[in-house]
Amino acid sequence: MVRPQTTRRKRANGVESRQRILDAAVEIAGERGYEGTSIAAVSAKCGLPASSIYWHFKDKDDLIAAVIERSFDSWLAAVELPGAETGTSLERVTVMAAKVAKSLVDAPDFLRLGLMLALERRPTEPRGRTVFLQVRGTARRKVAEMLQTLFPELGEAEIHTLTTYAIAGADGLFVQREIAGDAINLRTLFELHAQSVHETARRMAAGAGR
Repeated sequence: MVRPQTTRRKRANGVESRQRILDAAVEIAGERGYEGTSIAAVSAKCGLPASSIYWHFKDKDDLIAAVIERSFDSWLAAVELPGAETGTSLERVTVMAAKVAKSLVDAPDFLRLGLMLALERRPTEPRGRTVFLQVRGTARRKVAEMLQTLFPELGEAEIHTLTTYAIAGADGLFVQREIAGDAINLRTLFELHAQSVHETARRMAAGAGR
């Protein structure tokens, strides 16, 4: 009979091993990109045998998809519109933008790897790309819900346009920081972008109310 303590210990070790593998994959992918990432390289980095990696993940693509999902979960937690007690609608979106920027600095992997995969065209689409497009859809819905909450006067087409503009701008700012490094203050730029989106939404809402 397997003791409960033994089962819990094995489960904890399994979770720890999985995190070590994901952390190693993040480092390798960040240095070498998708093509340069291999199970052998991840194994060498995390110190676990390849068999352990294959126990958790079917193949490299499955591993990269898991990296994207884990990083996205951290980012998604930041995409929450603060309550009305925070201040005006502009103050609320500015605070949210600062949190989103911090999350992308702390856990940029889903966007870095996702954009890399999204821009590629392969005969067989990697699961990582599919996962990224799925989580990107979730991100769009979150941004659209936020805009609809703050500007209920706006119609579906206007919300769609603003959401596209907001996400495209965020992508561009992230890519610029990836190129320029710490010379770019991502928080400041995200706050400016959020304020621009807010002002555009405000003007569109005012026009809709006429």
